Amino acid sequence: MASREGSLKGHNPRKHGRPSHHPLLAVLSEAHFLLHGWLRSGHCGTSRGVEEFLKEALALWGQHEKIRLLRADSGFFDDKLLSFLEQRLLPYIVVARLTLWVKRAAQRVEPWTILDHDYAVGEFQLRLHGWDRERRFVVIREQVREGRDSVGRKLIDVPGYTFRVFVTSCADPPEEIWRGYHRRADMENRIAELKHDLGADGFCLKRFFATEAAFRAVLLLFNLLAEFQRAAGLPVYRQPTPIRTQVLTCGAVLGRAGRRLVIHLSESWGGLKTRIPLLDNILNWQIPTSPKLEPAFET
Repeated sequence: MASREGSLKGHNPRKHGRPSHHPLLAVLSEAHFLLHGWLRSGHCGTSRGVEEFLKEALALWGQHEKIRLLRADSGFFDDKLLSFLEQRLLPYIVVARLTLWVKRAAQRVEPWTILDHDYAVGEFQLRLHGWDRERRFVVIREQVREGRDSVGRKLIDVPGYTFRVFVTSCADPPEEIWRGYHRRADMENRIAELKHDLGADGFCLKRFFATEAAFRAVLLLFNLLAEFQRAAGLPVYRQPTPIRTQVLTCGAVLGRAGRRLVIHLSESWGGLKTRIPLLDNILNWQIPTSPKLEPAFET
């Protein structure tokens, strides 16, 4: 059987033990835009190479706007990464890995701020082994309820509750840190669209760079679809599958009306009248180009 370069045994939730790749993505969640992507070997740890990856992502972003917040899951709970973000003054909220010392600190939190009957928040300062500084941790305590799954983890010494812990450089109240991280859920939607709508996890070629090229082509397609929606002035973001069936694909029949050649469009597409604003927006869209491609004029 032909080998698959870079496809090594790692975490594969669907096909255990099967060689796979481990992608790394930077998503601008509010803009529905994929800023950067790497394809790594399947055995790589989540945070492997993330500092170099972020350097590239930040260079691609340039000075367009200030990045308001970086959010990441517990796979990126790493002192080296946190220090990297602090040196560059990038605010962050990262899910803390529940090590023994983090659990002990979470158990000793006092006082708790009660948000409602089910949730409470607290915080503590902790310097873990190998760290050169204390960092702020925010704890979300959720009461265990029958028939409802909790996101957090149970701590043996505190029955009846589950806990989620975040490490952050932000000074907002604990409940705002929690709400701020929850907006990361939109990234999970983008990942699901890449996998289920655009087939980003359904190929593995013989050569690693061929697989990476196909992977990057999928990322480019995703961004083109998002940019199309902005250019067309669509009022709300649509996922790739709905936009293909509702906007891009239209049944049509070529026919005649008297001596004129006409196209009869499917009524299910919405009719030409409803699409005129969309077509006008596309025709009037000023396509941006790279400064390298702009013609040089001498004066």
